[in-house]
Amino acid sequence: MAGCCEHDACASTAGATVDPIWRRALWVALVVNATMFAAEIVAGFAASSSALQADALDFFADAANYAISLSVAGMGLAVRSRTALFKGLTLILLGAWVIGSAGWRAAMGGATPEADVMGVVGFFALLANAGVALMLFRFRRGDADRRSVWICSRNDAIGNVAVMLAALGVFGTGTLWPDVMVAGIMAALSITGGWSIVRHALSDMRTRLASPTVAAE
Repeated sequence: MAGCCEHDACASTAGATVDPIWRRALWVALVVNATMFAAEIVAGFAASSSALQADALDFFADAANYAISLSVAGMGLAVRSRTALFKGLTLILLGAWVIGSAGWRAAMGGATPEADVMGVVGFFALLANAGVALMLFRFRRGDADRRSVWICSRNDAIGNVAVMLAALGVFGTGTLWPDVMVAGIMAALSITGGWSIVRHALSDMRTRLASPTVAAE
């Protein structure tokens, strides 16, 4: 999530000519992340796990990132900045929802998550993100957009490890607190990442309005 914007790429998707190998890699990454989002959001509700729901949000954010990179490549700054703004606001709203949901469960003494489901789903999510990161590894030294996409997948694999550690914590303590803590951390990263995207998108919009040359892109 937040890692998607480490290089300010979410608001400045690169240029007009799109490498067909890069485009194909993005499509594979998009399908994998969209599929894992659907699987994890269902598993998160079934297992009463806020951490899995937060990780599902991570997959959603990544799928959106790849879709944006595919859809706006070669377009002008005006389009790129508007799509980035939409993505940033969406991340903030979804992150706030995860924090609210986890906080509600903690305050109301919700059911203890199913640690075995968390561990298994977290492991398969780790495999999915590691596979995508390896596929995108060749692009890690490309432009800012390409580096951002690779770093996004790499950092998400770390998030999957956090979910698996939360599963161990739930199993060891028999409480929901490890799950809630990991969900809160991941959702907070989503919100800060979304805010970073919004700031850069608004900056690009101001640049476009202030410069006739940029506005003409």
